[in-house]
Amino acid sequence: MDRVPRLIVNLILIAIFTIALTACSPNTPSLGLAPSKPLVEKAIALQVRQTQQQLTQQLQSFPPKFDITQVRLKQLQPLFLGGLPTYRVRGYYNLTFKLQNQPVTQTKNNFDVFIQRQKEGKTWRLLIPEDISNTLPTRWRTYRIY
Repeated sequence: MDRVPRLIVNLILIAIFTIALTACSPNTPSLGLAPSKPLVEKAIALQVRQTQQQLTQQLQSFPPKFDITQVRLKQLQPLFLGGLPTYRVRGYYNLTFKLQNQPVTQTKNNFDVFIQRQKEGKTWRLLIPEDISNTLPTRWRTYRIY
């Protein structure tokens, strides 16, 4: 009779270890490594700054200051790009430009950012596709997220 409870305990332990090892599979990034909401906000701000910089260069003007608020995450898709865990994050945010006369607010701007954890695990990079298509781009511009 002592063997039956021991067998059950062993089966339960095997099941727990199997689930734990499956969750740590190298083919799927762990959600524990997913970017935080403040990191996503910084990535969005960096992407907006990059766009503003391109526009102000063409217009030969100064970029306006802005605030990003009300960030709502709708989708978090883990994938691997270049052998590193990457997350495609989608959602929306409010953007307020601080202009001379008055602030201008755009609400519910959609965002679609790619954020990649670097090898050492301490830093993240924003990936901006160089070519836009229906599939994942093969060339990216990357920027360190501070």
